[in-house]
Amino acid sequence: MSVRDRWYQDAVLYCLDVETYHDANGDGVGDFAGLTAKLDHIAGLGATCIWLLPFYPTPNRDNGYDVCDHYAVDPRLGTLGDFVEFIRAAEDRGLRVIVDLVVNHTSDQHPWFQEARDPDSDRHDWYVWSDEKPEDADEGMIFPGEQETVWTYDRKAKRYYLHRFYEHQPDLNIANPHVRAEIERVMGFWLRLGVSGFRIDAAPFLIEHKGIDEVSGKADPYEYLRDFRTFLSWRRGDAVLLAEANVAPGEVPHYFGDGEKLHMLFNFVLNQHLFLALARQRKAPLERGLLLPPKPPDEGQWATFLRNHDELALGRLTEAQRDEIAEAFAPDRESMWVYDRGPRRRVPPMLDGDAARVRMAYSLMLSLPGSPVIRYGEEIGMGDDLSLPERTAVRTPMQWSDKPNAGFTSSDEPVRPVIDSGPFRYQAVNVDRQRREPDSLLMWMERAIRARKEADVFGRGDWHVVDTDHAAVFAHVCKRGGRAAAAVHNLSDAEAEAALDLSAYADRTPLDLLDPGDGLPGITGGTLSLSLPPYGFRWFRLDRA
Repeated sequence: MSVRDRWYQDAVLYCLDVETYHDANGDGVGDFAGLTAKLDHIAGLGATCIWLLPFYPTPNRDNGYDVCDHYAVDPRLGTLGDFVEFIRAAEDRGLRVIVDLVVNHTSDQHPWFQEARDPDSDRHDWYVWSDEKPEDADEGMIFPGEQETVWTYDRKAKRYYLHRFYEHQPDLNIANPHVRAEIERVMGFWLRLGVSGFRIDAAPFLIEHKGIDEVSGKADPYEYLRDFRTFLSWRRGDAVLLAEANVAPGEVPHYFGDGEKLHMLFNFVLNQHLFLALARQRKAPLERGLLLPPKPPDEGQWATFLRNHDELALGRLTEAQRDEIAEAFAPDRESMWVYDRGPRRRVPPMLDGDAARVRMAYSLMLSLPGSPVIRYGEEIGMGDDLSLPERTAVRTPMQWSDKPNAGFTSSDEPVRPVIDSGPFRYQAVNVDRQRREPDSLLMWMERAIRARKEADVFGRGDWHVVDTDHAAVFAHVCKRGGRAAAAVHNLSDAEAEAALDLSAYADRTPLDLLDPGDGLPGITGGTLSLSLPPYGFRWFRLDRA
């Protein structure tokens, strides 16, 4: 892959659910026509790639991840024609689009599964079956507390089928070559319609072979990722694969390979340690989270994020560390915690709506190594609705204005309730209002993304942690070619005097990237001395004299 094709290494991704973004036809459900009408907002923010959550036909019992047709658009959201028009409009604005590839499982209403329930059907082996319920049927559940087993009896098939997720989401038999061929057809279909790649849902479960006796000659299940990449590259050379894989650092090389498997992985290890650092107001966990995962190959890249559309998964931390995060950000475990994994809250409520702390957190996300992923609503500091069940708390409609139902829809019955009370109510937190306020979070986010692009090193540069002689002040430098830039963050609620060891850059001049203010002092004796307010931060270039 040429350097030009590595667009994802400098990308700013914007994740959204069509269903909750904007409704154009007034039926209460977001649609592709509504999304297309709001593309200028996404482009104006500075995003370069849109990541779409599932938009396929679905019974919608798991936010669309229970797909019943991989070759169509959910009629509530529009038509394939609307999708193609959206792709064209996005391309006109320089925006790429990647879509969720949900092929670890299907809906039990999918025609494939309905046919597979007949043991004599050619599609029976498209799923994973067992004549007897395995002894470990209560192990490996994705939704503990909501699931009782991962094997369910089907009366028609008279056999048990595997489902790592809900029982209405039977697992596909990835070892079956016919299933693999069908997945390639699905990928080829959407590539032909103009997408720039796929976010692979539940990647570790996609390649496991639990309950499968024969693996079609593939001794190493990770080899399937190489097959994925080969097919993708032949169909579209600049398309990418971004995997959801919350795995231990030692497993990461299996997913990247030497650059011939996946292009991108979400950096779950860094994410979890970042929140531990925020909870402690100390830099040590963040530095550890950066150093634990191995460096990606030249063609690889991390996707850096604060929150996604699920819970904040903290499984890579110890129980004591999870308790620290709960005490700081989800003190009411019963209402704020889910699946015994982590908070079901958005970032601003976890940080008590403290504007300085929220900006500092997003400044970290935008400047840390990797490509940042912004979830819709983060640019304006949207909150959550804990009265909604499970993960739905963080999946409320986008807040566009102070008009009824946040300007999301003209219907009196939105697909989900908008947030209409408390400090994060749509009347106080919305795009229109922040567009008119020069010091709003939205305006700051646009400036920060622009500064990140101008720095041209944070995304794919080599990096190293800088000693600051202060337990709460984290600093790092990114380098690329002869260019270098640094970011410094005070994680604490107290003023901090920090002395940055920049002896390797003693001959350079620091020039502020974000907030010129009173300017920056020079580097004296290899040290840059900074005074940072509570939750303060600075970005600066290190230019040659």
